Amino acid sequence: VKLKAAAGGGGKGMRLVASEKDLPAALEGAQREATAAFGDGTVYLEKAIERPRHIEIQVFGDTHGNIVHLGERDCSIQRRHQKVIEEAPGPHVDEEMRERIGKIAIDAAAAVGYRGAGTIEGMQVGDEYFFLEMNTRVQVEHCVTEMISGIDIVREQILVAAGEPLSIAQQDVELRGWSIECRINAEAAHKKFAPAPGPIGDSYREPSGPGVRVDSGVEGCGEVTPMYDPMVAKLIVWDVDREQATRRMLRALGEYDSGGLPT
Repeated sequence: VKLKAAAGGGGKGMRLVASEKDLPAALEGAQREATAAFGDGTVYLEKAIERPRHIEIQVFGDTHGNIVHLGERDCSIQRRHQKVIEEAPGPHVDEEMRERIGKIAIDAAAAVGYRGAGTIEGMQVGDEYFFLEMNTRVQVEHCVTEMISGIDIVREQILVAAGEPLSIAQQDVELRGWSIECRINAEAAHKKFAPAPGPIGDSYREPSGPGVRVDSGVEGCGEVTPMYDPMVAKLIVWDVDREQATRRMLRALGEYDSGGLPT
């Protein structure tokens, strides 16, 4: 089984328990970490699934009873329970599964009268799909869904908050091409990926060109402080298929000059 903190995520307060005798110590450790991270030591149990794919569905609800989903994202590449690379659509999700898990996401959002952007997260093992949790917010990786759907999720969020109906219906959602996102982290790989705050040189340059997008919070001659998460930018690319999107990402990563900041 797996122990998880009820009040937050990101791997805090999470413990994998292989046998019954390990449960007391794991429970104590999970509760202690959850209390320190979230001020709440409540934990819950779930089935432990080995080697799953992390598949999540973007949903959207408005105040007029409309709910749509914008397809799935595969966020399986993680380190320390933090996502590193995300892509849309999911490379192991076919049309039948997309329709099935999309309905699960819409039904879940409808059951709680959800309004705004949200994500239903789950685990994929072959043809099986297990509900994990719902993130009631715009996520870091929403960009890849924007790129393949052509829908500005943040704009839609603002309109829904203002009481407007969704600008799209489910039959209007058309997913095109492939998108990949790499989180750019100020970390020292040679020091077990320890945070690497420090100054950014004036050589800092973000890649650009067709199908390349950078959402960043830094610039040349700036500084990354130790006060925040080490993610300083998101590099997103789009192309017609996964192979070409991968090539475009590799080219963009090669053009990214972090100004001497270890990333």
